[in-house]
Amino acid sequence: MGTIDRSRYLTRRRVRDLLERHGLAPSRALGQNFLCDPNTVDKIGRLAGVGPGDRVIEIGAGLGSLTVGLAATGAEVVALEVDRHLLAALAETVDGLGVEVHHADARTFEWEQRLRGARWHVVANLPYNIATPLILDLLATRPELARWLVMVQREAGERLVAEPGSRIYGIPSVLTAYWATSRIVGAVGPDLFLPRPKVESVLVAIERHEASEIRAGVSYEQLTTVVRAGFGRRRKMIRRSLADYVTEEQLEALGIPPTARAEELDLDGWCAVARLIG
Repeated sequence: MGTIDRSRYLTRRRVRDLLERHGLAPSRALGQNFLCDPNTVDKIGRLAGVGPGDRVIEIGAGLGSLTVGLAATGAEVVALEVDRHLLAALAETVDGLGVEVHHADARTFEWEQRLRGARWHVVANLPYNIATPLILDLLATRPELARWLVMVQREAGERLVAEPGSRIYGIPSVLTAYWATSRIVGAVGPDLFLPRPKVESVLVAIERHEASEIRAGVSYEQLTTVVRAGFGRRRKMIRRSLADYVTEEQLEALGIPPTARAEELDLDGWCAVARLIG
């Protein structure tokens, strides 16, 4: 890690103090649970593999718990925070650390203007209610965001990385695999947050494929269409759930049993079907 004084890290006592002095209360609507364990912050920095010369986007910086640890790695850190009420406390936490703070919603942020075609890391404690759609949207629209380490609700993380045949393999699993490889690299217990969430969290590492590794001949839009149709009637056989797009004969020609169900098809199978819809 870098040379930042560890007294700058946010412990549970410091989080409580910041909230009290700034007249703040965590927002349930925004899914605010503030990390207050310096050891976990350092662990996230190590797992993210960032250091001097790296560019890091942190989505949902909150009070700056993780931001301080990212700055300690020596990386260039750009922090986004949507809640204007937290900005003064966040500014206090990162004062003098060279962090660039934006009052911005990651879903509407002017990414192109800030990223400028460079290669970036994403490291974030994502609000549970927007994590999956945000990840999928940014994978689809921002190729500059090449490597990710995100903290999400355990259930959401397991769905992102699920393999074919698993009961939790579904739309997020297939669409994430189109853009990237993903895996769970750690867990974070609820006792390490203030307030304590009702769910467990996991750390998911996502590494975007090089352009040459993206499945040729099928667009993300085509894939999304057939995957949503297939999993929309999950209990039905593929021949029924995809009847509006392909025939049984076409499925057989692709080597896909018409009796298969959506959770049995791997990414190549889904892409093969998607190519047929043109």
